[in-house]
Amino acid sequence: MEFFLLKVFQTVAAERSFSRAADKLDRSQPAVSLAIQRLEAELGEKLIDRSAKELLLTDAGRIVLEYARRTENLMRDLRTALAELRDNAAGRLIIGANESTSLYLLPHIERYRRLYPKVKIQVRRCLSSRIPAQLLDGDLELGVISYDPQNANLVALIIYTDHLAFVVSPGHRFAPRKSVSITELGMETFVAHNVVSPYREIVLREFRRHRVTLNMDLEMPTVETIKKMVQRNEGVAFLPRMCVESEIAQGTLKEVKVEELSVERPIRLVYPARRELSHAARAFLELVNPAEASAG
Repeated sequence: MEFFLLKVFQTVAAERSFSRAADKLDRSQPAVSLAIQRLEAELGEKLIDRSAKELLLTDAGRIVLEYARRTENLMRDLRTALAELRDNAAGRLIIGANESTSLYLLPHIERYRRLYPKVKIQVRRCLSSRIPAQLLDGDLELGVISYDPQNANLVALIIYTDHLAFVVSPGHRFAPRKSVSITELGMETFVAHNVVSPYREIVLREFRRHRVTLNMDLEMPTVETIKKMVQRNEGVAFLPRMCVESEIAQGTLKEVKVEELSVERPIRLVYPARRELSHAARAFLELVNPAEASAG
């Protein structure tokens, strides 16, 4: 089977259009249609339901699409491995992280770039909950998450220990204080992150345990928008300390300790346990933790 046929099928499925796929592949539409017909003939299965108004994959088509993606990942790994044979430090490193955990990578990436300037580094913004599966599927080489994946097929190495910081505006009534009791927070409006997180559940559980109302009347899509709302004194928030370090240093946010709520946030670098890492990924692991890289 020609790899190009899988590439054409994958592009058609992604674009949901033969004509758009042809434009993207710089081929004619008849050539794209012929390539799909050849692939269907070779596999003995119809991959696309041509009776529907819009392009739909058959059950066989969905299976082939999944394997086409895996094949693309394998081909990418092959090209990277060959590049590393030609140049010891060349290649590409793909790391998955969400908005907040990306921050923990910055000092490591800065050091890595000085040592390996030829390596192309791509940090993909991913949902933290999906990173373990993406690592096992080969879509990522390394991942950064703030929870234990509890998967025997993954190695999780703690690279930083952060904590949840309770932050308020400099104009808030709690700003002059060093600490508050959780019972004092029942009348506050919390600006929440509308992404599922184990730390959100910890906070919810503690408020329930102390029988304190948690008013989450505002939900925002990013940490940056949460910080802006708190700075405007529209509410208060629990955020990773590293995400608010500069604002606390500049005085645009104030961290106040909540006496009954101390939540550590271990940040883990995660990678597959049974797959050989590329030279670029192994070098990054060695930079973060030399002992772990030697053991691996």
